Amino acid sequence: MGCFMLAGTANVLAKPSPMEVGQTPSRLAAMSGLTQMAQTRQAQPPAAAAAPSPAQPAADEPIGNVATLTGSGTVTRNNAATPLKLQDDIFQNDVLRTAANSTLGVTFNDATTFNLTANAQITVDAYVYEDGGKQNGALFDITKGTVAFVAAAVAKTGDMKISTPTATLGIRGTTGLVEVPQGASAAGANVAIKLYPDPDGRVGRIEVQGRDGSRLGSLTQGASGFTIRPGAGGRFGAVPLMITPQQALRDQGIVRQVHAAQSIGRQIVSQQRALRQANPARNNPGTNPARQPGLQRQNERQNGLPQRQGQQPALPNRPAPSPGLQRQPTAPSVQRPGLPNRPAPQRRPAAPKQKPPPRQKH
Repeated sequence: MGCFMLAGTANVLAKPSPMEVGQTPSRLAAMSGLTQMAQTRQAQPPAAAAAPSPAQPAADEPIGNVATLTGSGTVTRNNAATPLKLQDDIFQNDVLRTAANSTLGVTFNDATTFNLTANAQITVDAYVYEDGGKQNGALFDITKGTVAFVAAAVAKTGDMKISTPTATLGIRGTTGLVEVPQGASAAGANVAIKLYPDPDGRVGRIEVQGRDGSRLGSLTQGASGFTIRPGAGGRFGAVPLMITPQQALRDQGIVRQVHAAQSIGRQIVSQQRALRQANPARNNPGTNPARQPGLQRQNERQNGLPQRQGQQPALPNRPAPSPGLQRQPTAPSVQRPGLPNRPAPQRRPAAPKQKPPPRQKH
């Protein structure tokens, strides 16, 4: 009896935490898995977390493309840094960076788009998307700089998260902006998180959690934000952020850029997908220059795109003319052999007319 009473007391004291109230078991499992991933990255030094591991090469299939680029940007893939160009393929584990006075827009296969301002860096830690799938998910790590984003199908059909040095964000179909100071680390950094309306005016939700999985708050109103600051006992807290008119004006310009990049990126992603389907050999890791940094990819194909230099376009087959419409060549005049040329006949001169003799009178 004493054992049964102790067991009953333990069950009564096991109350759900505030974070678990109103959430389904499947939702808690997904959040727990991504929280463990975030904690694992926290245990690593920032430099090691930003660079892809040689044991984890980039995925075979591209997951996005460069939509916009001003100035210069680079991608670090398999420990090799390569300059980026418009329409370049993006793969899982890629580290994307921008230089000073540069911006970079990247659109992923589900239309989720990021816009990196000057001196910014993000890492594509995980990305899984399938049209109509229910197990979609993505994890992006913003290491430094100001980065705007607009979520799409992954956030609506699965689970999209953004990791920062001090907090993890659960994105629920919305537009946002994250500011990570230079040299930020998990030990302490005032990371700013802001929520803005989508292009259609709708406002989603951003759930903010600490790196230890504790819930810090959520943003549900447009033009609102948090500042993640260290608190007592090494715990971080989300302090409401007062956005000044000057900051709001600057943010609106960055948000317009990410919305414009999404419109352009949708077309580029669709075009590149069609090229891969039309050219299966391009997906072979051994022959695809996109997976080999430093090599120039050949994106030009037939089907209406510019031809490679030196390549002659194929001429259309012209239908043979109808036999009845063919022009008959004029035969040249030919003299028949063996017949001498006859001289023209000479006319004899006509004999002069004689006058009749005069009549005699009787």
